[in-house]
Order: sequence, then structure tokens, then C-alpha cells
Amino acid sequence: MSSLGEQLDHLDPDLRALLSKHGFDRERFLRLAERVRSGQPARNRVEGTVVPPADGDVSSLPEPGSEDHGALERAGLDLLAGGKCALVVLAGGMATRMGGVIKALVEALPGKTFLDLRLAEMDALQKRSGRRAPLWLMTSHATEAGIARALGSRVDGKTLALFSQHLSIRLTPQGDVFLDGSGRPSEHAPGHGDLPDALRGSGLLTDFVANGGRLVAMANLDNLGATLDPAVLGWHLAHGCPVSCEVVDKVGSDRGGIPVRWNDRPVVLEEFRLPEDFDPTGVRVFNTNTFVFDAKALLDLDMDWTFFTVTKQVGGKPAVQFERLVGEVTSALETRFLRVPREGTASRFLPVKDQAELESRRPEIEAICRARGILS
Repeated sequence: MSSLGEQLDHLDPDLRALLSKHGFDRERFLRLAERVRSGQPARNRVEGTVVPPADGDVSSLPEPGSEDHGALERAGLDLLAGGKCALVVLAGGMATRMGGVIKALVEALPGKTFLDLRLAEMDALQKRSGRRAPLWLMTSHATEAGIARALGSRVDGKTLALFSQHLSIRLTPQGDVFLDGSGRPSEHAPGHGDLPDALRGSGLLTDFVANGGRLVAMANLDNLGATLDPAVLGWHLAHGCPVSCEVVDKVGSDRGGIPVRWNDRPVVLEEFRLPEDFDPTGVRVFNTNTFVFDAKALLDLDMDWTFFTVTKQVGGKPAVQFERLVGEVTSALETRFLRVPREGTASRFLPVKDQAELESRRPEIEAICRARGILS
């Protein structure tokens, strides 16, 4: 059996160039792969003490219309008027459950794609604040060309810009390069935890901070409830920590990353990372993958990322890949959690994972877009 390093050396030159372009870290990949090749079990669970969040770790916004809410909203609008907040939308996903198309280009409403509505969101916000906030789309190797074609000349590299997340390849369960049905190495994006490194590598964040930028908000493309909200920005400024993470109440059997205290630090942990004796059902909120980051803290972030070992079925065969999640930032930067609504036109959580969910959510999406000025 040849070493994995030799297998990487003998990859097609075009693929090696593609991996290099998209941030592939050969040495880190070899270190991670050694766990697989040596038969070590996946080390995904954290060690130490994990307990539910403490009082004060999870807060809610003041009631809309109240004096306190108005003060937060004004602070957020002032920030936007000064050009000091950017929105990153995660647009690297393919809608595999919608026919394998680029999700950004799927019609969320008749005649309006998810991408169209995100652009219209920035139009509506500009009318409120008087200045256009930068919208940066984190694409992937699978989506960058299609999204770039759809946007055309509107991309100016500042108020509307694209940057790509990283690219890696899969392994067999024995730790060799995994080949798909056509005999090619199987590529994959390593997860939205690429965001800090990929954004820094693009130069967008460096320029933004140098020009006085203060906050970077982040949301999933398909969660059209997670718009750039001035009151949320004001709340982030008020608590003074580098990270804000939105959570919603669990309904029924909802599962996802939850806020906990790990070794007395407020963090987000996915369920597969929790100690086996910790019951996640006791925490009745979960993470929506919507964040606000201090831009300078994100730029200066230097952390030892946890890459998770994940086994997938690819073409009917087991394949191993290494992924990282953006919620891991909470283990390095002090975080506060904001409980947000998931019902009505105030909802900030409208995920869409497949066609059936999209059909059922369209009335909510339309109502929210009209209430927020995204649709006239």
C-alpha cells in the first residue's frame, strides 16, 4: 500500500492546482488522515465539564416598540449608516434534495431565487440606513461559477463580493484516497468553519477593518428570516463580547447545536460533541447558525480548529471526510446567546432543506419579505 503522501503526489495536476487554489492544507490533511490509517476512533466528543447554560448566557431582545428596543435599533442603524457592518451569506451548498442544483438559484418565491431575495434585502436595508451594507457570499467550488454568472457585473468586489470556501478530498475507511464511480478522487467542501480563514484569505476582511468596519454578521442562504437586523446589531454592541449567536426554542424533537457551559465557558456544541452522559434535551434552545462577529476579532482569530471525522455514503460506498463548523469559534472568542422568535413576521428562523419544506414555508417567507420591505 502506497503512503497517502505518495497518493497525493500522484493526483492529477489539474486537481492538485484546484485544491491549492481552494486552501487545501496538505500537512494538516495528512495529520488528520493518520487517525484513520492507524485505526484510531473518531475523537469528536469534548473532554471536561459540560453543563447547561447559566443564567444570563441566553437573552432576548427588548419588546419591539419599547424605548430599550428603539435605542438598540438606532445604534444598529447608525452602524449601518457608517458602513461599519457587512453580511456574509453561506452560499456554498448544492440543493441535493431539490435535484442537485445550486441552492442560491432555486426559486424561493415565484420568480425570485434565494439569491434575488438576499439582494433585495440589502436594497431594503439601504433605504432604511441611507447606505448599502456589503454583502459577501461564501461560495464553494461547486457553486462559485454559477453564482458569478447569475450576478454578472453587479459584483464589484466591495459592496457585493464572492469568496470561496476550501476544498478537500475524501478517504476510504482504510485511509487511502477515495475514488468515485468514475475512478476520480471525490472532492468535498470541509464545512462552514472555513469562513474565518477563507474570508481573511480573500482580503475582504482586512480591507473592511482597515476602513473602519466593526461587525460581520453571518447567516445561512436558505434562512430568509435571518436578515440583517439593526436591533440585533445594537444588542451585540451593547453586551461587548466578540460573538453573538442566535438560538430559538426547540419544538418537538428538534435537534442541533446547543448553548452550554464547557469548562465554565459559554459555547455552542453539536450533539455529537457532547459527553455521552449529557442529555441535550434538557437545553430547550438550539443554534440557528446565525452569528454576529466583531470584525477585528475575526481578523485576528488564531485558534486550533477541531476537524471532525465524518463517514458518508458516496455512490453506495463508505467515505471518510474531515469537517469543521463555524460554531467552534465560540470556544476561542467570548460569546453571548440571543433567543430570537421562530413564529410570525418576526421570525428569524426559516430553514429550507428540501422541496416539501420550501412549499410549506413559502407563505411565511412571503409574509416576512413584505413586512421587512424586501418585497413591495
